[in-house]
Amino acid sequence: MPKREDLKSILIIGSGPIIIGQACEFDYSGSQALRSLREDGIETILINSNPATIMTDPAMADHVYLKPLNTKSIIEILKKHPNIDAVLPTMGGQTALNLCIEADEKGIWEDFNVEIIGVDIDAINITEDREKFRELMLKIGVGMAPQATATSFLKGKEIAQEFGFPLVIRASFTLGGAGASIVHDPKDFDDLLSHGLEVSPIHEVMIDKALMGWKEYELELLRDKNDNVVIICAIENMDPMGIHTGDSITVAPAMTLSDRTYQRMRDMAIHMMRSIGDFAGGCNVQFAVSPDEKEDIIAIEINPRVSRSSALASKATGYPIAKIAAKLAIGYSLDELENQITKSTSALFEPTLDYVIVKIPRWNFDKFEGSDRTLGLQMKSVGEVMGIGRSFQEALHKATQSLEIKRNGLGADGKGYTDYETIMQKLKIPSWDRVFVIYDAIQLGIPLKRIHDITKIDMWFLKQYEELHYLEREISKYTIESLPKSFLLEAKQKGFADRQIAHMLDCYESEVHKKRTNLGINRVYKLVDTCAAEFKAMTPYYYSTFEEEIKTADGKRYVANDSEVTDRKKIVVLGSGPNRIGQGIEFDYCCVHGVLAAAECGYETIMINCNPETVSTDFDTADKLYFEPVFWEHIYDIILHEKPEGVIVQLGGQTALKLAEKLDKYGIKILGTSFESLDLAEDRGSFSTLLKENNIPYPRFGVAETADEALELSDELNFPLLVRPSYVLGGQGMKIVINKEELEAHVVDLLRKIPNNKLLLDHYLDGAIEAEADAICDGEDVYIIGIMEHIEPCGIHSGDSNATLPPFNLGEFVMQQIKDHTRKIALALNTVGLINIQFAIKDDMVYIIEANPRASRTVPFIAKAYGEPYVNYATKVMLGEKKIKDFDFKPHLDGYAIKQPVFSFNKFPNVNKNLGPEMKSTGESILFIDSLKDDDFYNLYSRRKMYLSK
Repeated sequence: MPKREDLKSILIIGSGPIIIGQACEFDYSGSQALRSLREDGIETILINSNPATIMTDPAMADHVYLKPLNTKSIIEILKKHPNIDAVLPTMGGQTALNLCIEADEKGIWEDFNVEIIGVDIDAINITEDREKFRELMLKIGVGMAPQATATSFLKGKEIAQEFGFPLVIRASFTLGGAGASIVHDPKDFDDLLSHGLEVSPIHEVMIDKALMGWKEYELELLRDKNDNVVIICAIENMDPMGIHTGDSITVAPAMTLSDRTYQRMRDMAIHMMRSIGDFAGGCNVQFAVSPDEKEDIIAIEINPRVSRSSALASKATGYPIAKIAAKLAIGYSLDELENQITKSTSALFEPTLDYVIVKIPRWNFDKFEGSDRTLGLQMKSVGEVMGIGRSFQEALHKATQSLEIKRNGLGADGKGYTDYETIMQKLKIPSWDRVFVIYDAIQLGIPLKRIHDITKIDMWFLKQYEELHYLEREISKYTIESLPKSFLLEAKQKGFADRQIAHMLDCYESEVHKKRTNLGINRVYKLVDTCAAEFKAMTPYYYSTFEEEIKTADGKRYVANDSEVTDRKKIVVLGSGPNRIGQGIEFDYCCVHGVLAAAECGYETIMINCNPETVSTDFDTADKLYFEPVFWEHIYDIILHEKPEGVIVQLGGQTALKLAEKLDKYGIKILGTSFESLDLAEDRGSFSTLLKENNIPYPRFGVAETADEALELSDELNFPLLVRPSYVLGGQGMKIVINKEELEAHVVDLLRKIPNNKLLLDHYLDGAIEAEADAICDGEDVYIIGIMEHIEPCGIHSGDSNATLPPFNLGEFVMQQIKDHTRKIALALNTVGLINIQFAIKDDMVYIIEANPRASRTVPFIAKAYGEPYVNYATKVMLGEKKIKDFDFKPHLDGYAIKQPVFSFNKFPNVNKNLGPEMKSTGESILFIDSLKDDDFYNLYSRRKMYLSK
């Protein structure tokens, strides 16, 4: 039976601003769902308050409403669109589901005759209400850990007395493990129980007997209305039970599960999905398995919606779960839909993997000083990376190389721990760097059994680590000249980077690259095809690996490479890697628009990125997708293979920008602004000289490379001083200091964390107003796309400020200075493409804080506020296809748009929440107001100085 003909118009609810626990994987899911519905001629109406995403792009839906996610907005939309037939709430995470349930309870859907599709509200209520869920599981014969529900403090105490410790407390109806904790010590129980009851919107917690050391698995399922079920992916957590899956290192396919147990798990998952309700769509089921021969299976939870893991499963398998789930919601059955990658098999065909994927989370603890870095049941990571390889070892290495934390992979970079006590402590208390510490422990000679006893990580994974250590030890006995080809090939097949091999051999990275090229050890590219090459794939989605040469009967030697190079002119867009504070989804938005604009100009587009949560790594965004680390060696090999016209670096945030120097050095063309100009803007000293030559005011400053130089400078500049390092994003390491003791302590700390960095000391303009401008420049003309005024005073990072577009109280004289300075700087820097400039305004004088000749965090916000595709225009300028004068700019905005930062401080309860020059927000929303008399604006303005800290 094909799709339902009665569904002509569908409302989709987005997930709102990005917070820890609900990130851009829902932008990816929502974007896919919208495209999927529009393919079927359905009118799409979207509500989402996040301006930084592709999902809220005008082209994504027929009607996009950038409104607050509440029932008031829902009613407004339903009144404006009385023809809406149904609402699809499963693509916007817990936020969308909670809003849908609230609207259902208030009778809104019924009042407007709107059907809920893709999910069953009863199914959600059963899965979120842990008591009901437990009863149902026991009824259908699915095992669960001993657990009970408490709706009061007293009841919780009674349960703890009955079960004994360790215990797990989970708050009902929360996301990202909010309110959850493991309690080992009875003395901590009272506080953690109170916290859980408080965090739960219905003040209910489930208390479980903790299954410490059990293994954890997730299955991703899809079901249609005819009750056909496919299991898209089985994911194994390398970390045992006790660490939230969003904070766990995960592997697909499952590595340490016997086939018999896997089949039992499959049957249980299907049985569970069918028992919770009769709905068509996606579902995520989590299990714990005992680490003994019995392999007992216990259900943890089931989420009847597209989840965080389904974005990962989609990228891991090439099976677009959200796209298919949207089709199922409108009545298709799986056997009627085609596999999007092969285009010849059915969507009822389960994916088969002939490679391994490893996901590693990306944390940002350095932004939350004093935060508890222990990993547990409450999710704390802000992003993730995925590595694809032919083996677990290769995928693990590629994932660690993708993290962008100044590590070259596991070991062999001189940055590991060597102190026994430190290593033991880090093994006992799981934290962000345990993936590296395991390697350090093996290098130090700590027995695998001891590591297993402490971490409860399966012995198979530890043995994989041990093999890598043995290989490193073996290679270290040689020199670059004497290293045999067999060892070099094995190291590359196991994922070691050239840099790591150079470290082992005590030589240069370029020497290793040269040696392996001479020996014919080159990367080959393999297709992610969903069917282990059983059928031909039509979608160019690649990962790299190394293979032995094949010798044919006629003596010809070759290595099979799936990536065929065309003779079309090509461009590479470098992605922004894992999400983190300071570099989030807005850069993915820019990369996607860059790819689309280049395609419009007739180029073959090549995307390189390693973030599984994003639209840029969708297999049909660019002509070719290389799911690879944004890491020099991988990029260089792709460029040597594809021979593009050039590379776009200014859309992928600091990640892509940092590679500009290497690209320039190797003679690879950077499209748009040159490396010299990018470097000039980053080097604070040279940039200030440029300002001086152009007669543009800036705060008095000096450059220091040691603590002594900084102290000397402070006498000239006078306190307060703003201290900031070069080449960082998101205000990393910036601080306002008010005396010499603070200055010395901060400079010493900075130079320890970022050695050999040039530090800039500015006289801090106390009480100044901050503003910023974004512009497009073609080398001759400059077009200012937007000027924003920050509501908070100067000193709070621009990413943490409420910014209004257009400015609300800058006089004409000040505005003219901003326009003049922006034009002068853009031209002086020879900008070709985008530029963002930040200003401090004091006594009607406009001073320059900094300029960044690249896409900024605010470009998507301005594009959404004015309804103009600015990244598209800027990319065409970078490619030299268009000049400023070729565009017909027609920005339109009634009233004001305010960019509002959103924080995730609730994940770090003991952290100082004061704001300062270092960015701490995880996402943003957009608020439109008609006038400055609006209550929302008044509230923001009256609170503007509340959080300012040094």
